[in-house]
Amino acid sequence: MRRHSAQLTHDSAVLPWLGANFWSRAGGPLMWRDYEPKTVREELAVLRDHGLNMTRSFFYWPDFHPEPGRVDEELCDRFRDFLDAHTEAGMGTVPTFIVGHMSGENWDPAWRGGRDLYEDVWLVGRQAWFVSQMTRRFKDHPAVTGWLITNEMPGYGRIYQVDPPSADVVTAWAQFMCDAVRAAGGTQPVSLGDGAWGIEVTGRDNGFSLRDTAEYVDFVGPHVYRSDTDRPRQHYRAAFECELAAVAGRPVVLEEFGLSTDTVSAANAGVFYRQTLHNSLLGGATGWIAWNNTDYDGLWDRSPYDHHPFEMHFGITDHTGRPKEPLRELAGFAEVLRRVDFARCRRTDADAALVVPAFLERGYPYSRPADRPLIFTSLHQGYVAARGADLPVAFAREADGLPDDARLYLLPSTRQLTTRTRRTLERRAREGATVYLSFCSGEHPTTRGPWFHDLDGLFGVELQLSYGVAEPIEDDVLEMTFTEDFGSIAAGEILTFPVAGNEDSRAYLPVVPAGARVVATDAHGRPALLCHETGEGRTVLATYPLEHMAARTARVNPEQTHRLYAALAGLAGAARTVTVDTPYVAADTLVREDGSRFVWLVSQSDEELTVRPAADGELTELTGGEPVQDVVLAPYGVRVLALR
Repeated sequence: MRRHSAQLTHDSAVLPWLGANFWSRAGGPLMWRDYEPKTVREELAVLRDHGLNMTRSFFYWPDFHPEPGRVDEELCDRFRDFLDAHTEAGMGTVPTFIVGHMSGENWDPAWRGGRDLYEDVWLVGRQAWFVSQMTRRFKDHPAVTGWLITNEMPGYGRIYQVDPPSADVVTAWAQFMCDAVRAAGGTQPVSLGDGAWGIEVTGRDNGFSLRDTAEYVDFVGPHVYRSDTDRPRQHYRAAFECELAAVAGRPVVLEEFGLSTDTVSAANAGVFYRQTLHNSLLGGATGWIAWNNTDYDGLWDRSPYDHHPFEMHFGITDHTGRPKEPLRELAGFAEVLRRVDFARCRRTDADAALVVPAFLERGYPYSRPADRPLIFTSLHQGYVAARGADLPVAFAREADGLPDDARLYLLPSTRQLTTRTRRTLERRAREGATVYLSFCSGEHPTTRGPWFHDLDGLFGVELQLSYGVAEPIEDDVLEMTFTEDFGSIAAGEILTFPVAGNEDSRAYLPVVPAGARVVATDAHGRPALLCHETGEGRTVLATYPLEHMAARTARVNPEQTHRLYAALAGLAGAARTVTVDTPYVAADTLVREDGSRFVWLVSQSDEELTVRPAADGELTELTGGEPVQDVVLAPYGVRVLALR
């Protein structure tokens, strides 16, 4: 299966994008009122000297569009100088048009008058007019390498948790805005700037659909800031959301990511950037724009910094322009991109599919939006486990129909499947694939248990559930004892798993075999893992919600689901090009157009590790070509090697 890795293309010298969202330290969002050309050039020089090639810039809407039919030409002249400064530095920028939201505050043009940004025809027209006017002014400037319609419109247009607009309305609005760019002569890549916070990525419906707007945009741009209770899950968060954001087949640019150094140590800020950059690259991102270029200590008495003080310190440089640890990590990342010639690379193919249930993104009748967080978190934890197993996975959207070319299908803690998918999985198993599902009862009392037909027939069991009653897991730790060899797991081995969940989901599935073999039991002798040979392949059922329980446990990774995934990969014949004998180090590969292969080794250990990877070729240094056997990884470190 081909894993998503579409590169953004344009007649530009600054691809792939590696840059920062930019407000000058001399003004922040109000920088255009008191524009300082010298300061801007100093700020750009620091970014350029650390390997960055672009910025994302902003037309602060109340200032640039002070009256419904007028653009402020003096500010446009200042923006033109800003573009010239980029050209002088050999950099590009992506202007953002409708900037009414920024860093925890919303600002309206004085003339908006409370009109709805999506449905008021006059106001939609004024937005499209502004977009077209700014495009006409700057479309021919060599520094402009792309366009963004808004900044986080879901938090500005409406508070989407309370009153989301419909997808039809948002998609029409998006079409008008993107068409305005094209009609005005803009040829550079365009996207929405919404953060990719819609239903296909988050499971929350805010009206923005990546599928519906794909016709009008050239890339999608996740904004990733959510936090977690587990450090490896946090380190893979952006990668996971980039994988989900690829649903529409467009290139994925990590448009915003970062942290305030008010909330972490300097060293851990560097770790977060290192992990986010490299893991998101391995997750399919092909551009990165950090939030943001500088700190704003001198603006402490202005909004939004007076009420969101931590927003002053998201910078990759401090308020004097000196680099912080995040910028040093970006510089190192830029060097890696250069050495592997990243623009000519793609991800290697995968034999394993991580199945994304259609219930994450579709509101089937009488299904509950409250089910979606379970789907999201179980998938996320399954993704982390696959990384720990060095198992490349391609995301397979149930809503698109499952692919026929996977050797292994992973359905982590999956409760809901459509009838079509259930039948497809059975067919694929008979044809030679391995299908794994871990049971989950769900987190709500309505219709507990599996929400798909004939679990018995698919897995060769007879379930023993009583109607409406969850079978509680009473142990604090699940001990899974293997009664026979199972792939790389030997008979007699015991895997342990955390137990967690609420009164509905902290439940197991009582079954008796009816054609399946019990390959592992729990501490009470009950079936915990069963294998059902069917046709040329097999189905594997875990009677406990392994991934869900881990997802609901703090500081849990690496937990032992990675052992199970590695064993499944062996049984299925799913390729693992490079493996490392510790779940603390994940291995993955890219391949270049000329056939050159590159290996990433990413550590999730807070201690230095020395590992000896096993590969289907010889590992060498990127430069010099010296053979490498033992690899030393610093705490949370990354090494990139060539594979011959």
